[in-house]
Amino acid sequence: MSGIKQEIAALKRQRILEAAVEVFYEQGYEKATLDDVARKLDVTKPFIYSYYNSKATLLAAICVRSIEESLRQIDAVLVADLDPVGSLRLLGKLFTRVVLGNQRYMAIFAREEKNLNEADFKRISDMRREFDRKLNVLLQRGMDDGVFNIPDRQIAALAIGGLVSWSYVWYRENQRLSADKISDLMTDLILNLVHTR
Repeated sequence: MSGIKQEIAALKRQRILEAAVEVFYEQGYEKATLDDVARKLDVTKPFIYSYYNSKATLLAAICVRSIEESLRQIDAVLVADLDPVGSLRLLGKLFTRVVLGNQRYMAIFAREEKNLNEADFKRISDMRREFDRKLNVLLQRGMDDGVFNIPDRQIAALAIGGLVSWSYVWYRENQRLSADKISDLMTDLILNLVHTR
């Protein structure tokens, strides 16, 4: 497939995914149908099948999105030429923006993970553990350098993940604080949590 055709296919897949997010978010996965998604896009159901072979495949694509993006961000941070404090500060901002930018995706995952097939659930769980492992690597760097004072590194990593991930529940666009301001505040909380020196 040529580069242009690949780009067009990727755009179509993204349009379908966004429509499915709206439908699954509003109706719930179990009540929603691919016909509902097709109507949202004003296309036929076979059009959707040419990119996603089932409703379950669409659900998995939705559920995996924010963790994939979070992994891309932590990988970029880990290879950047930054000290541990700079790395954690950058990760805090990037990770928060991923969560806030994928709010409905995360809500669907939290509500519908019980509907994932076993293989998809395992794949996503493995990716979440990989993120936690990499965050532990970053925290250990700071502990080794004497700039983080953490009584229990694994609990600190889980607390950071929970602190940021939970923001999808309460964040609202166009309210008192912008996403950028919330990212800054969350980053400050993360750095305080590890007792940055």
